[in-house]
Amino acid sequence: MTQEQLRQKVCLVTGVGPGTGKAIVERFVEGGYPVAMLARNEERLASIEKDLEGAHAFPCDVTDVDALTATVGEIKSRIGTPTIVVHNAVGGAFGSFQEIEPAILEQNFQVNTMALLHLARLVVDDMVEAGGGAILATGNTSAYRGKANFAGFAPSKAAQRILIESIARDVGPRGVHAAYVAIDAVIDLAWTRKRLPDAPDDFFCKPADIAGEVFHIAHQPRSAWTNEIVIRPHGENW
Repeated sequence: MTQEQLRQKVCLVTGVGPGTGKAIVERFVEGGYPVAMLARNEERLASIEKDLEGAHAFPCDVTDVDALTATVGEIKSRIGTPTIVVHNAVGGAFGSFQEIEPAILEQNFQVNTMALLHLARLVVDDMVEAGGGAILATGNTSAYRGKANFAGFAPSKAAQRILIESIARDVGPRGVHAAYVAIDAVIDLAWTRKRLPDAPDDFFCKPADIAGEVFHIAHQPRSAWTNEIVIRPHGENW
């Protein structure tokens, strides 16, 4: 890999959908990055790619390790080596520990935790060689507490948060910033507005505002890195 390839800035975002994922892509494109978008929905990615110059669609199931490895290799050859990775893909389910199918929790571990592990391993050596980079994961407060009805979800998000901390302690001294961005909010989407028609506007967290914070954390000076943060709208009851 040439030094020129290592110096160029490229962002990779997983879990690109109509809400937070798309907003993160838009913010990094605005910031001058070519952005590799990963998600299973090929049609949705193609639509975003068509409408947003600088966004590049890479349909991929992040739980398929071989496919993920091949996709990251394709990204490196087509648009460059990722210098910022945002793992936004999420697997979730509601139910008590007696109600959930164990396979659901196992699948959520694959999406939330194992995919993060594989992604970090695929990009971190290049980041260290380039002199820096950032690996971020978006999460929520299920990573901090195991509510009764979140047994199929919270354990995988807690593991995700701890994995990011382990990554940060390992590669931070080598110049790679790893951080966890927990979102304690109902995100402002068409379906959440429909589900909560009487909620005031300031109850919802705007995807663009989340994306702005993700972009900010990815560009913090080394003397003041945030490794873990919880963001919420001011009207959130916590």
